Amino acid sequence: MTIKYEWRGDFDNASLNALHADGFGHPVAQTDWRERLERHSLGWVCAWEDGSLIGFVNVVWDGGGHAFILDTVVAQPCRSRGVGATLVATAAEEARAAKCEQAEAEPELVNRTRR
Repeated sequence: MTIKYEWRGDFDNASLNALHADGFGHPVAQTDWRERLERHSLGWVCAWEDGSLIGFVNVVWDGGGHAFILDTVVAQPCRSRGVGATLVATAAEEARAAKCEQAEAEPELVNRTRR
C-alpha cells in the first residue's frame, strides 16, 4: 500500500480524534482539531493510506523562526513502517521552507525514534 503525506492536509475532526485515541490509548474525544490548528499551528502533516488517516504531526510556532513538532501519532497497526519518521521529516522540511530556523521535537519523540 502506498502512503501519501500531505502538508496542511484536509482531515475531519472525527478521524483525527479516533487516530489520537488509538495512538495514545485514551477514549475518543471531541476535540475541534481544525479550529485549534488554524489558530496555533504553522501547519501539520497527515499520512493517508487507502483513504484512511494513519498518521499525524502538528507544527506549532512562535510566529517567527522557531517551530515545535507536537502531537506525533501513528495508528497502532501502521507502526514500525517509518510513518512517524517520515511525518517528522516532512514537518521539519516544511518548517524550514517557512523560514523557521529551528524546529524542535517533543523529547519523548526524540527518545522513541533513537531506538
